[in-house]
This record gives sequence, C-alpha cells and structure tokens, in this order.
Amino acid sequence: MKVLVTGTAGFIGMHAAHRLLDRGHDVIGVDSLTDYYDVALKRARLSTLVPHGSYSHIERDLCDAAAVEEIFAGAAFDRVIHLAAQPGVRYSLENPRSYIDRNITAFLNVLEACRHHRTPHLVYASSSSVYGGNTKLPFHESDPVDHPVSLYAATKRANELMAHTYSHLFGLPTTGLRFFTVYGPWGRPDMSPVLFARAIAEGRTIKLFNFGKSRRDFTYVDDIVEGIVRVMDHIPAPAPSGAGGASPATSWAPYRVFNIGNHDSVEVSRFLGLLETALGRKAIVDLQPMEPGDVEATYANVDALNDAVGFAPSTSIEEGVTRFIAWFRDYYKVIG
Repeated sequence: MKVLVTGTAGFIGMHAAHRLLDRGHDVIGVDSLTDYYDVALKRARLSTLVPHGSYSHIERDLCDAAAVEEIFAGAAFDRVIHLAAQPGVRYSLENPRSYIDRNITAFLNVLEACRHHRTPHLVYASSSSVYGGNTKLPFHESDPVDHPVSLYAATKRANELMAHTYSHLFGLPTTGLRFFTVYGPWGRPDMSPVLFARAIAEGRTIKLFNFGKSRRDFTYVDDIVEGIVRVMDHIPAPAPSGAGGASPATSWAPYRVFNIGNHDSVEVSRFLGLLETALGRKAIVDLQPMEPGDVEATYANVDALNDAVGFAPSTSIEEGVTRFIAWFRDYYKVIG
C-alpha cells in the first residue's frame, strides 16, 4: 500500500515508518521540523529513513491548507497515519497558540484532504491526557472525557470530536489512538526518560513532581507501533441504521477510539530506579509538589484494542528501559 505518515521526524512517526517499510509498503513522510526541541535529533531520525528505497520525504507545514492539498493531489493514499502534532503538557502553559495551530488547524487540513480525496482510513494520534481529572483506574474508552486539565489535552479531545464529525457527515473512516506515556530509543528529549537519563549521566538534580508518587502507564514504542499497524488495516464500519453511540469511543459512524498502553501503572520513582540501574549511577532528586496541568496517574484498559485487533503489549518495563538506555548511551555518547 501507499501510506502517508505525518510527523516522520518525530519519535513515534519514525518508528511507525520503519515498521511500514519493513512490511513492504511505500511510505511518504511529511514533517516541518519545528524547533520545539533539538532539530538535529529530528534530522538524525530522518537519516535512518531517507536511504530506504520505498521512503520519500516531504518537508511541509500541515498548518498550510494549500500545502496539504498539494500533498494529497500528488498521490492516492491507501492509508493516512497522522502523528504530527505539538506535544507536551507543560509547554501548553507557555505557548498555547502553537497547540491551536498544530493540533487543531493542521488536523482540520488533514481531515479536509482525506475527505476530498476519499482516503480509505485515517488513523490519528490522540492521548491519554484526554482523561483529564478522571480518578477511576484503569481508564476505559467509555469513561467521560469532558474535563481536560491542560490545553494540550483539550486539543487532543477536540481532534476526536472533529474526526467523529467527518466520519458522520462524510463517511470518512477514522480511528484515534490514545497513547499512554511512550518511551524507547529515539525518544523526545522533553519527556521524562531522556530528561532523567541525561540528568543522571551528567550528575544534575532531577525535579520529581508529586514527590515521585505519580504513576504512568509507560509503553514501549515497539508495542505502540504494533498497535498502529494492526489498527491501520482494521477499518471501522458504520453501525446498522438507527444504532446508538452511547460510548465516547464508539458511534453509528465509521469511527473508533482506542486506548493503547502497557496496561500497567508504574510509579515514576520506580521508573527512575530502573534508569539508575541501567546507567549504573544514582540520581540526585529534588522532590516537588504536583505541577499545574499534570495528572496523578494514568493506566490504560486495552481490552477493546485486544478484542478488535488482537493487540497485547509484549515489552516489560525492565526490557524496555534496557533497550532505551543502550540507544541513549550510543546517541548521547555516554561512557561508563
């Protein structure tokens, strides 16, 4: 198949593109290489893709509707996997307009292009952040998601609602994946695994918020990509006429939303301990209270995704951290 993947200079996008290429698909990658974090890392990720004969890259800004239309007019895509976005909860407190531009406007442009070019299936990245202030664990797709606690979370929930509108009005099959704390090789430098590992390696103090008691459903990137690829081929169908759509994750329209996580909730202090063990160094920790916009715990119920496509995470956190640190040592030239 011919697959358009947005955000291929990004962490998950690069890994997804590699998996699709390994499966024999032609992949067209799109990325604007914003400077939200180190562009050199983004270019290094792309350098692993560009030599592949079945990969072609387009550097465009998805906020530009004309540019998106040009991309779609140039090829008939069998699938579109939209992973490009402005990430980060904390940064949304500092630069909220970036989230409206890159998470709302850009997504609208992709939806419009998929609609007019009759894309058979759009798979897009949502986030566990949509669960906001929910305290019932594990999070289930049928839980209410009406109380986001960050603008980032609000934009991701808006993406789900926008997708549903296009599925309902235009019959565009869409599937949203609520990612839970993805980590692994080539990870983002603004996320805790890289932040913690670099601080440990350099002997700097780590601010551990919520006094280290926050819990996250850490999910290894290979498991995330396996879910993306499985979902890509599972095109949602409209329900029989008159069927209801009571769940926030289902509908009478060709629309679905799934959790995708490790189905485990690990205390951040334990994750830090695994990094210490893998690096052979102790962390210097400064315990801090909870930050605004953050949540105390995330934990994914993945039964729906398992029922739909047979997804089950297979990478333990111990194995995942070991693989991550092997890459970290190599990329950041950490000795000892």
